[in-house]
Amino acid sequence: MSPDLPPVVPSVTAELVGALPPRLRKRLDAGVTKLVARPAVRDGDTVRIAVDDDTDLVLHAPGGAVTRADAIRCGCLLAPDCLHRAAAASAAPVADEAPAGDPEKPETPDEPETAPEARAEDDAANAGRRAAARAVSDAAAAVLEAGTDGAGAVLQAELLHAAHTARLAGLPRLSAAAVAVVTGVRAARSGDPGYRLTDLAGALAGVLGVAHRLPHATGPELTGLRGTARQPYRPDGSLRLYGLFSEPVLTATGYAGAVTWTADAEGRLYTVADVAPGGPARATGAADRAVRIGDTSLTHRELSRAGLAVSGATVSPTGRLGAGAGVRAVRASGVAWRAEPLDRLWAVPAAEQVSRALNGGRDLLFLEVTPVGAVRETAGDCLLADCDGLSVLLTTAHDDPSLPCRENLRLLAAADRGRLRIVARLVPGPFPRALLLAAEHPADPDARVDLGLDRLQHADLPGGVVAPPDRALPAGDEAPLHLLRRRVHQAVSGGRRVLAFAGDRPGDGARLRRAGLATAGDLLDDLHAAAADRSRDVFGRLLPADTDRFGRSWLAAAVYTDAVERALCADAWGATATGAGGARPPATPIH
Repeated sequence: MSPDLPPVVPSVTAELVGALPPRLRKRLDAGVTKLVARPAVRDGDTVRIAVDDDTDLVLHAPGGAVTRADAIRCGCLLAPDCLHRAAAASAAPVADEAPAGDPEKPETPDEPETAPEARAEDDAANAGRRAAARAVSDAAAAVLEAGTDGAGAVLQAELLHAAHTARLAGLPRLSAAAVAVVTGVRAARSGDPGYRLTDLAGALAGVLGVAHRLPHATGPELTGLRGTARQPYRPDGSLRLYGLFSEPVLTATGYAGAVTWTADAEGRLYTVADVAPGGPARATGAADRAVRIGDTSLTHRELSRAGLAVSGATVSPTGRLGAGAGVRAVRASGVAWRAEPLDRLWAVPAAEQVSRALNGGRDLLFLEVTPVGAVRETAGDCLLADCDGLSVLLTTAHDDPSLPCRENLRLLAAADRGRLRIVARLVPGPFPRALLLAAEHPADPDARVDLGLDRLQHADLPGGVVAPPDRALPAGDEAPLHLLRRRVHQAVSGGRRVLAFAGDRPGDGARLRRAGLATAGDLLDDLHAAAADRSRDVFGRLLPADTDRFGRSWLAAAVYTDAVERALCADAWGATATGAGGARPPATPIH
């Protein structure tokens, strides 16, 4: 997904990809990869891409989004039925569509009698909604079947087409959920720094769960499942931002760079990213490259301590700042963490922050802790800290030896230091745990250390270094729910084949049952059985997999895992977890 391209509505992408002949569909993913590597030049509402020395691709986006297929024009000989137009739509962000379909009136079992014509119209509308829900369910199950590794532009376009159909049928919530899955898949495949596997798993569970429940729902539940149309995305005007911290990005898919987090006076968070193909060297070097916003020459490292004044700002739904031609930005003064307006981020109790994260908010935690010392785990040393009487385990965000994360954590654990403000990322689990991202400087509370980019020295520590205590976490500190969660996440990344080939590790189901998680053991067994279930025809040839059965089994496992994990995490932090998470229990049995 290229942030340099204007967003394209789902129906346009579906139309352009659907018009491709089979031979070009096979080349679409390669075409997308090639196109996103070409520079895009914006001139007002028009974006121009030089496909080669003689051919230009033009996207016209009046109002900020491409809403018609003929607004994407290509100068190649095969146009308009060329690969380039479909590739551009597939590489662009997904835009919100205008509300469509019939008005959304509540439906209850006790509606008064209507004329035969009105009843026939309602019946047709309900049939259309059921068909739309079925189309979204089938397309989402196909994406799950392939996993992010195999869900290329063609499968994405099919899900976008189903999302458009759902919107026309008056199901905006289902449509938005399907679009969220496509956005997550694209983020995974492009190495987007904002991608989180858990978020995509939640989005898939959400779209499959809503599609499953819609045919059976009535009354207020049906009204909630249908949802309301979202307002189209708009620019965010002028912003005054204060740098918080920077973190390196280093993905398993070959992307690297840095992301800088900022906040406005109200505590809303915004990010600036510089991520591209590369390795650890690019992750460390990106911190000293200028941010790509307006004419500012600030580097990511400088912005994390300074501020930014932005006019004509554009912001993605995840808070990522756009870098379009109309955006202007200049350097402004920054503030210390203990000064306003950043100080208010740490004023929120930890339990409230965790509740917010578990219920769909940011997963960043702003904590004030007292380091206790290092503890040993299989993966390496961690920092045990006290947070207002709660023991929290802080671990490294990256283990690559070229990044200073692990050595910085060791020095913080060994320092003779009192209370310390930190920024960490919540790790859901039955024990309070978070990834350590940034901290106040041990010798100067007005300074800060980006623990993945800055390198602490022994001389930086007040009072020298004390001997690390000999601590080890008690055995069995975590319930074995991860045995099921791992398989749920593996399916999202690698698809059904990963689970079919991996098989169930001997004793995993029994271990879950011994821990009192009998339902988890049954769900794990059923998930592996559904993944391996392949019938053959009379000639012994494999028939297409039953994606519907695999989707139902995966959904059941995902809903259960999400509910138990959220409850355990909330209990550990003294927080509350409502039903606002991505995976919600279906209203009717899944099997």
